Amino acid sequence: MENSTKKIISAFVALIVLTIIWGYNWVVMKSALQYAGPFQFAAMRVFFGAVVLFVVIYATKRPLGLKEFPTMLVLGLLQTVGFTGLLIWALVEGGAGKTAVLTYTMPFWVMLFAWPMLGEKVQGWQWLAVISAVFGMLLIFDPLHIRADGFSMFLAIISGVSWALSAIISKKLHQRSPHLDLLNLTAWPMLLGSVPMLAIAFIVPAPPIQWTGYFIGSVLFNVFLSGALAWLLWLYALQILPAGVASMASMLAPVIGVLAAWIQLNEVPNRMELIGMVLIALSLVIISFVSIKKHAPVDPAIGQE
Repeated sequence: MENSTKKIISAFVALIVLTIIWGYNWVVMKSALQYAGPFQFAAMRVFFGAVVLFVVIYATKRPLGLKEFPTMLVLGLLQTVGFTGLLIWALVEGGAGKTAVLTYTMPFWVMLFAWPMLGEKVQGWQWLAVISAVFGMLLIFDPLHIRADGFSMFLAIISGVSWALSAIISKKLHQRSPHLDLLNLTAWPMLLGSVPMLAIAFIVPAPPIQWTGYFIGSVLFNVFLSGALAWLLWLYALQILPAGVASMASMLAPVIGVLAAWIQLNEVPNRMELIGMVLIALSLVIISFVSIKKHAPVDPAIGQE
């Protein structure tokens, strides 16, 4: 019993560490874009992140082979270009806090897309989550007074949509091939997706990268801490805790992102934005509680950022 308690405590400590890493990384990414174009930074993040994951796979003697190539390619495009590329683009002109919150509407989109794609109907308390999330997004967007960062907020939501679609496809892939290794399932889409990301980085004009100490540190932070270490902590927590509990804890990341942007970048949300963020947070909490109640496992591949 004592050993089990220690494992549970260590799993929660792992979750706290990774949510701090994921949450603070929004400020790191926003600040790093002073020294490089969004696509150049995104390309470095995903390519070197994939390299690190393959090193981990090799070191832990997990299967290296590529399976389910067409699906892996689609996942790579959604997770790398659609999710990572768009969220970093959104950070160029938008605030780190708002981008974090809007990107983390992902579970809301998963719930909606699961209806036509997986036959999982929205019902009961989930409708309250839908209403809360919709009103939250409307308050943040404030469509009657569109601001200069309207396009950035749109990109952040599309980033969350891409993340959600990749989660649905990952779940369908897991149902079809349940024995696929999770690290393999993460590394190959990241590597495949980094190819078009690198091409975009070379094609889209951007000022020369300023190789400052901060920029190099931010790339290393994204590759090793926000990438490899956070992923390993996530896998460790999932081995001990229910997936629903682990996923709900990871929702602290956008909260940390908002607070860090508030403190470090002076991004103070106005009253409407703050209410909208609270409504979106309420929606995510409802979705997580429903997931725990149903004992419906959440695919680990959707919990990254």
